[in-house]
Amino acid sequence: MVRLTIDGKEVQARQGEKVLWAALDNGIYIPHLCAIRGAEEPHAGCRLCFVEIEGRDGLVTACTEPAVGGMVVHTSTERVKRIVATVFELLLASHPVDCAHCLRSGGCELQRLARFLGIKLKSRRFRQLVREFPIDDSHPAILLDPNKCILCHRCIWTCRQRGIGALGYINRGFERRIGTFGDMPLAEVGCEGCEACAQVCPVGALAAKR
Repeated sequence: MVRLTIDGKEVQARQGEKVLWAALDNGIYIPHLCAIRGAEEPHAGCRLCFVEIEGRDGLVTACTEPAVGGMVVHTSTERVKRIVATVFELLLASHPVDCAHCLRSGGCELQRLARFLGIKLKSRRFRQLVREFPIDDSHPAILLDPNKCILCHRCIWTCRQRGIGALGYINRGFERRIGTFGDMPLAEVGCEGCEACAQVCPVGALAAKR
């Protein structure tokens, strides 16, 4: 075990444990949408868990930074809050805000994070970039809407952990989206309908129909 300080609070963590989990386990919330406990290699795709560490010039992602004895971490400096707010608003610029018709409304991590950051989901500091990918409604248990996907990688990792591997990324750049091998319907790629992907999805890209 090592001792480090997060936001003025001295905490204990296992040597090498990521700063994000050390903070969360000690009641200190750090915004995040892609991190999932147990993943061997953090995806670090959402870029929302930036923190400031004394002695470092730049910010680091808490989900990839290992805890070290004597480390002093700040999660809510003005620089951190400014960068995280900007990243979140850029995320909103390509996310359809249609909460009233979303199966995940009320349980959406994007909604909870917006409240935490004090940002309205329909605020538009950046130009809206509309994506119109086809919705996959082929499976009796799971709805796949790639337009809502934030590319967090959680569903891909979870599906692989279950030995299925039905999900993956398609295309690159702005056209990148979640999908299946060969872009086949979800009902035709061996998806067992376990709903594990929907349970870890932070938004409504994958949702259980029940």
